[in-house]
Amino acid sequence: LYYIMFMASLSMNLTDVMRHRYVALSFGLISFALPFALGLGVNGWGLGMSWPAGLLVASMYAAHTLLTYPVVMRWGLSKHRSVGIAVGATIITNVLTLLVLAIVGGAYKPVGEGFNFFLLGARLVGLSVGIVVVFPWICRRFFRRFEDNVVQYIFVLILVFLGAGLMEWVGMEGILGAFLVGLALNREVPAASPLMQRIEFVGNALFIPYFLIGVGMIINLRTLLSGWHIAAMALAMIAIGTAGKLLAAQLVGRALKLDATERNMVGGLSTARAASALAIAMVGYEIILPDGSHLLNEDVVGAAMMLILGSCIIASTLTERVARKLMLSGATLRANAEGEE
Repeated sequence: LYYIMFMASLSMNLTDVMRHRYVALSFGLISFALPFALGLGVNGWGLGMSWPAGLLVASMYAAHTLLTYPVVMRWGLSKHRSVGIAVGATIITNVLTLLVLAIVGGAYKPVGEGFNFFLLGARLVGLSVGIVVVFPWICRRFFRRFEDNVVQYIFVLILVFLGAGLMEWVGMEGILGAFLVGLALNREVPAASPLMQRIEFVGNALFIPYFLIGVGMIINLRTLLSGWHIAAMALAMIAIGTAGKLLAAQLVGRALKLDATERNMVGGLSTARAASALAIAMVGYEIILPDGSHLLNEDVVGAAMMLILGSCIIASTLTERVARKLMLSGATLRANAEGEE
């Protein structure tokens, strides 16, 4: 789980993020707040979840993963402004989502007696600044001294698990630390470098399949097929999550005077859920309440898996259709011109 979150932040294009940082910040905040608020209300009053469980599931609606980013790369649209906005917003929504997860998870840790939100926040800020400032400096010095790619890969792994461990130590969820390490090392590990190829190969060949097998083993198929309530919950979650993201894209797009195709591109890129939603489902399932039950039970975890599947299908279909339309309209040439400027 740590490795997946690290890969998600390490692979982001921060150059495009900085170019559209103010627009991305605005869209990221709205893209988080709107689905989160809608989901929190529906989870509490419609689906009958407790407030802690409702918070976690609402953060699933608010998060998104750039699962369809390879689609825009294949069409040559990676420099288009709508893509840059979506990439920047991904960082904002994932950080806010992981903050919600870390706070809820921290409140239910065994040492959570006397939980102090302000003390936890101070520790989080201090550690986050330390990771973002110190880790890149250490990484640069190490890479200058040791040029062997295998040694560099092992060192990067040490930093990932050190960041996760330190985040656990201050009372937060370790996945937030792994995500921040990926952001901190983003500029130190070029996308086309042999080190990046090793990181992606190990993740795609080992960690991600193994993690998905573990998630699949938790899902009780008999429970999923035994009644209509899980299917209804899954449909409600897919509808809320998709509607919230697309509505946010339309609102921000109209405010920024983006045309309909660009608004749909932003919506398509921000609709898919994968890494963050999986992390929330797993952490919520592992939290044991005082009565011995799971904070997120098997029904919710099963519905969350359906949310991931449904959102990925919707996002892939929408992004492919919009990318083709932008390509035919000559958006690639304009995007490349903007990038050269």
